[in-house]
Parts: sequence; C-alpha cells; structure tokens
Amino acid sequence: MPIHRLNHAVLYVSDVDRSVGFYENVLGFRKVMGFPGAAFMQAPASQNDHDLGLFQVKGAGASTAGRSTVGLYHLAWEVDTLAALEEVSSRLLAEGALVGATDHGTTKALYGRDPDGIEFEVCWLVPAELITDEIVAAKAQMKRLDLEAEKERYGADTLGGIGVSISSLVQ
Repeated sequence: MPIHRLNHAVLYVSDVDRSVGFYENVLGFRKVMGFPGAAFMQAPASQNDHDLGLFQVKGAGASTAGRSTVGLYHLAWEVDTLAALEEVSSRLLAEGALVGATDHGTTKALYGRDPDGIEFEVCWLVPAELITDEIVAAKAQMKRLDLEAEKERYGADTLGGIGVSISSLVQ
C-alpha cells in the first residue's frame, strides 16, 4: 500500500503558546483544538483534521538537529502563488525567522526556523505546463531565490503546480 502524502506533523516545543502564536502569525495556521501543553493546528487552505500538532516539553532547549545532533531537517509546506510566498517572506523577515531563500528550478523555496530552532520550508512549485528542459536542468544548480524575477517570469498570482512530480521529464 503506497504512501501518497503527509497528513500531519507533530513537533515537540518548549512553549506551546509561543509556538501557536508563531505558526498563526507567520504561516496563518489556526488552532483547532488543544489541551494543556498541546495544540493542534490547521493550515489555512487545508481540509485535514489538523496539519500540525505541538506538544510542550518543559525545560527543553532549542533544536540542534543538523547542527550538532541528528533529527528532522525540515518540513515543507506549499503555497498557491508567488504572491503568497512573498507574503510569507515578509512575515518571516519581520519575525527574524528567515534563514534562506533558494531557487531549486522547479521549486521556489523559503526556509525558516520557529522559536525552538525547528526548520521548515515554504515553497511554490512551477506548474507542470510551464516546466521546460531548462528549468529541469536548473534543478541541479540551486541558486538564491529572486522573488521579483520569478513574479515577472510566472506572474504573482499564477497557481503553482501543487504536488507536481516531474519524474517523467527527467531522463
């Protein structure tokens, strides 16, 4: 039975209320339920019961995964448009949480860290009908994301290729 998508992620955090505020303010998640020390959040356009679970671990330090310990590198959430990606960029900058912006060819990605140092990605995928051989070749040559140039190229409100797989384009 093949897996076909991630339904939700659960994170351990040091302060659940602080994390709820961060995910609400930066990514637009909303808290759908919770109990002391836990919260369950839903992404704005999601139909899932919840997309993110947060469980508080009192006295825990910030995540050092990938810097000094093993662990999850990041989760990636998709947005519909480059305009939405730009809005996320502004929110991450305002929180001091933007740690990278990369053009992966078929994916335009921002990288952020939450208050506990847990990294995540927010991305826009080039629609399948706009993927060219040049874009596929660029996938191997990651470069700094230039959101203004990408909006000029694709349009700020062009719907992204949600969950696009390009395996048929790669020989």
